Amino acid sequence: MAIAADRDLDVQTLVSDELAWTPEVDAAGIGVAVEDGTVTLSGEVDTYAERLAAKHAALRVRGVRAVIDNLSVHPKTAMSVTETDIAREVERALRASTNVPDTVKAEIDEHHVTLIGEVDWDYQRRAAARAVHYLRGVHTVSNMITLASRPTAADTEERIKNAFVRNARLDASHIHASVTGSKVTLTGTATSWAERRHAAHVAWASPHVTDVDNQITVRPL
Repeated sequence: MAIAADRDLDVQTLVSDELAWTPEVDAAGIGVAVEDGTVTLSGEVDTYAERLAAKHAALRVRGVRAVIDNLSVHPKTAMSVTETDIAREVERALRASTNVPDTVKAEIDEHHVTLIGEVDWDYQRRAAARAVHYLRGVHTVSNMITLASRPTAADTEERIKNAFVRNARLDASHIHASVTGSKVTLTGTATSWAERRHAAHVAWASPHVTDVDNQITVRPL
């Protein structure tokens, strides 16, 4: 028990240091708590971009198993950004992104953006979210974009496993994929959150996958 507590204290210190090291983040306004490798971030930040930067900074730290984001966006200075302004900027950003098809639309509710529509690939869904994350006046983003249905293939599981093996960023011996129809379930262990996330991106690249259930457990070395 004492060893686990000491480990959590070490992770807490490392996360706090990483937040302070990250230029986009004002670490003074962010609280960090750690329990069994799970980091909880709390407090207020100036923008949604800063909130994302803080979460990504915590996920970069060795020993972090997961991050609970309890941060809220409260601009320090009043911004005269109307819902119409946000809608206009979101539409412009989506149309300017070469990876976002015209099927993607946005619904604006005050400072909250909900992305809807259907795309062919997960990378297009992620590109749509990235396009609006850093816009002025946006406080939260919900990505409700769905993937178009795809035909199943008998060798999907084998091809995903082969992709794991040839990927230099993954330890394929500890990551497993099982396929049911067009859904992939990932299990096993990863040494970092980055490895866990990358495994999901590899699975999403299959032309026969419309859903990835990432159950990989992060177990730091």
